[in-house]
Amino acid sequence: MIKRAATLISLALLTACATVPPRPALPIEVQLLAFNDFHGNLETPPPVEVTEADRSKVMLTTGGAAHLAAAVEQLRQPNSVTVSAGDTIGASPLTSALFLDEPTIEAMNRIGLEFNSVGNHEFDKGIDELKRMQAGGCERHTLRTPCAVEPFKGARFRYLAANVIGPDGRTFFPATGIRQFGVGRNAIRLGFIGMTLKGTGNLVTPSGVKGLTFADEAATANLLVPGLKAAGADAIVLLIHQGGKTTNFTRGNGCEGFYGEIAKIVPQLNPAITTVVSGHSHWAYVCQGDSVGGGRLLTSAGKNGYFLTDIRLDFDPTTHRLIGQRATNDVVGNGEKGEDAAVKQLVDRYIAAAAPLANKVVGSLTVEAPRDVDDAESPAADLIADSMLAATRAPDKGGAQIALVNATGVRIALPAGEVKYKDAFAMMPFGNNLVVMTLTGAQLTQVIEQQYAFPLRSNATRPAALAPSQGFSYSYDLGRPEGDRIAVMSLDGKPIDPARRYRVVVNNYLASGGESLSGFTGGTEVTDAGLVDIDALIAWIAPGRTPPIANRISDATKR
Repeated sequence: MIKRAATLISLALLTACATVPPRPALPIEVQLLAFNDFHGNLETPPPVEVTEADRSKVMLTTGGAAHLAAAVEQLRQPNSVTVSAGDTIGASPLTSALFLDEPTIEAMNRIGLEFNSVGNHEFDKGIDELKRMQAGGCERHTLRTPCAVEPFKGARFRYLAANVIGPDGRTFFPATGIRQFGVGRNAIRLGFIGMTLKGTGNLVTPSGVKGLTFADEAATANLLVPGLKAAGADAIVLLIHQGGKTTNFTRGNGCEGFYGEIAKIVPQLNPAITTVVSGHSHWAYVCQGDSVGGGRLLTSAGKNGYFLTDIRLDFDPTTHRLIGQRATNDVVGNGEKGEDAAVKQLVDRYIAAAAPLANKVVGSLTVEAPRDVDDAESPAADLIADSMLAATRAPDKGGAQIALVNATGVRIALPAGEVKYKDAFAMMPFGNNLVVMTLTGAQLTQVIEQQYAFPLRSNATRPAALAPSQGFSYSYDLGRPEGDRIAVMSLDGKPIDPARRYRVVVNNYLASGGESLSGFTGGTEVTDAGLVDIDALIAWIAPGRTPPIANRISDATKR
């Protein structure tokens, strides 16, 4: 009897066990650690103001290579890949730029960057120098000496450039990449497409990208989807150097009031492109849902290593279908993540190498020379224009009568009091040559008109400007038809004569048609003054200067 009872109990237990459904397998999680627009900020940048959820303002001390490396190390999970959406180098502070951004490439190697889409600033020093960034070596392509501190081995990460097409019809760098996580039947394969904005050719010196074309972003990405799917990609991530902005600059975990060029691109993408890591706008945001098209995830991490985007992708373990994704922007510094000792040692070595030049006092100003947030005329821009004119006024330097500088190239204000070389360099970090050319009054009017052919940029109150040197002035009227918006233009109080020939100095970026100002390419009797813009500025402020009042351009538009 006891034996029969035991048997019945065993049968009951087996029956009970048989009715319990099997526990579903957990999703396979893949992590992306993403950033953008690092711009060679090896050292921690100045504090940045962010708007908190309660609308209060706080200052964060964050960014820099050692903080970024520490954040990556702390956040990195087993199935993880580190990526960047461009402008990792270019327009860099002196510690990196003085050494051709070699230390930034090495810092990225140590951080563990794997895929980096090209941005417009990757092309600042021309295509041959960018190829050297990838491959390494000490071949000289610029005025600066490569490998000045140590041999340069190049990037261990892969540059991607899907929409950058060479004369032979091939992409400048590979268009795509594949990263596999795990092995066997559980392996997840993630496809990557990397590209820059199609307007890159208008944002860098045209001679630096000669022979290259920059194709439409969405069309290019969509054409690459079938190949990545055939290669086994379970999901596709787009790394694109184009972006947008939200209503306020925050810690980057919202999408309030989102707008910008990327918002036009994302809805056009093939549904297989599920995740978009963006850049270029220097803003931080996390957007998801129909607001960005097709329920995709769209992220950006600001600039200078302020934030690191921690993206998690969840895959069904059986079908390998993407079933969920989410992201947060983490503050890189501000005492929260510490610094990576090895990367800090690298940075300190280059700080020491740059110090003798960086800390040299090169001039002084009686008051600050601010820049304009809309890239309109400003005391800083006018100061640069005056320095260019002074440097090239002599007949043997070109005999310039007028100087024009693109205010978009003025990066920071210049401080009052003593000005160090690193301050001047931070304000104008491109190292452009000065070029003097002859333009007729009609040609000069044409090129000034060209800058007012573009609509105002989002949230801008004034058009971006060609800031003029002392003695040259003009007014514009946006209410007039395109091509006829310059109301008055004069030199030393006399109207510009359409038939008269004028000697005009600009930087080589403008001289070759940068900013879409093609009128400068029609100049004649072109003379390379043999001077770099920063050297002209330093010579001008060396005896001490008072920044000019920004009153050389006037708005005659009726409101």
